[in-house]
Amino acid sequence: YAKKFNLNNHIQYNTFVHQIEPANDYDQTGRWDITTSPSDDLTNKTTTTFDGVMVCSGHHWDPRMPSFTGMDKFKGRQLHSHDYKDYRGFENKKIVVVGIGNSAVDLACELSHHNSQVFLSTRRGAWVFSRLGPGGAPVDHFFNRFINAVMPFKILEAELQKGCSDRFDHAHYGLKSAYSALAQHPTMSDELPVRIICGAIKAKDNIKYLDEHDVTFVDGTVEKDIDTIVYCTGYKFGFPFLDSSIFEVKDNKCDLYKYVFPPHLKHPTLAMIGFVQPIGAIMPMSEIQSRWVARVFTKKCQLPSENAMMADIKLKRDKMAARYSESPRHTIEVDAIPYLNEIGSIVGCKPNLLKMFFTDPKLAFKCVFGPCTPPQYRLEGPHSWEGAKQAVESVNSNVIGSICTRQVKMVQRNSNIRWYLLLAVILIPISYGMYRRNGDVMGAINDIGGTCVSAFEQLKTWCIITEETARPFGLCYDNT
Repeated sequence: YAKKFNLNNHIQYNTFVHQIEPANDYDQTGRWDITTSPSDDLTNKTTTTFDGVMVCSGHHWDPRMPSFTGMDKFKGRQLHSHDYKDYRGFENKKIVVVGIGNSAVDLACELSHHNSQVFLSTRRGAWVFSRLGPGGAPVDHFFNRFINAVMPFKILEAELQKGCSDRFDHAHYGLKSAYSALAQHPTMSDELPVRIICGAIKAKDNIKYLDEHDVTFVDGTVEKDIDTIVYCTGYKFGFPFLDSSIFEVKDNKCDLYKYVFPPHLKHPTLAMIGFVQPIGAIMPMSEIQSRWVARVFTKKCQLPSENAMMADIKLKRDKMAARYSESPRHTIEVDAIPYLNEIGSIVGCKPNLLKMFFTDPKLAFKCVFGPCTPPQYRLEGPHSWEGAKQAVESVNSNVIGSICTRQVKMVQRNSNIRWYLLLAVILIPISYGMYRRNGDVMGAINDIGGTCVSAFEQLKTWCIITEETARPFGLCYDNT
């Protein structure tokens, strides 16, 4: 990718960013001064002026540690999941993993293969989703579809909860969530219930306090001789290279228009990319954000007034508070398709599905009922791509091709013939009845119903078993 678009000449590797601040002529030009140094020589600083800045450092780099009584007394090892690489060095120990997010669950499952016991400590439980959707497709391949995005929220939530409960009873495994399925970020794991039912992982309540070698939980239970505690407690959002007067984050909350632009700056030449927590992949979000920012930087798109941007920020914050459980991780949550459509509408690349149904119904069907993929936002508008249509239509074969690495001989069967026969069995009698009734549909159906009842009564008389009819077949006959 970098080679195709000639990007390598524009990438400065192994560089540490010390500070981003407005240039001396910012009021007139909107430019920024960036102070950097080589990563292995932090004192060798240089300052360069740029017309625009896109901050793409993400929000998973500054670990948040919890505060439990006795953490300073605990003699074992304590670390954040950010510092965990793999199981080596943690073998044959008793370990407590704190948290119920994706990092906590993956880490606990891996450690459970190499240790005597792993305890998974959680405050409020979680709905645990499978990574596989119907037919074994990736779950987001099935979930992130336009048809699901327009489904009533409560119906979608009920279906998701039913799907999770059908896999295993969360209450029986000690994982039952205090909230509904869409009120917290999804936890994905196929292995967790298996490791719990094997006894390798035990779900525990939140930690109450720590002793030198023991951990006491809120429910009063105590686990002794704990060797290691791994805190999977998320991250703090922040930008140490930006002064708080430019952009400030408090308790993981910040003011960003559409999660991209600080609304109070005089010039829209500073943007945050990937500063969202999507239910789905983050790469399509970052891509469409970058397309929007590029158009704003080149003055092909205009931002609304500061008051309008602040009103949009407040509206999103209120919706998020009404839906999600209160947690630092739930301050930048977005649903994939609504967010892509929102930014796509601003850029001018949101696919016009209504028009598409008339001009290319096959493609429209793929867009509505198939998985939502980035090429859908390259079908029209700025930055359109001539290969987008083929990419959308071949998404299923691309997924299958990536996982089916062995040639399988398929037996061709006409699976539709049974439905054609059933349809014929239903329609032929009705058509004949309508002919007899001069087009009266209900009369024809009543006639067919009466014929069926008569035939059933006749069948009963033929099938009465008597002592004489039973004896030739070796059947035991009695009055019943």
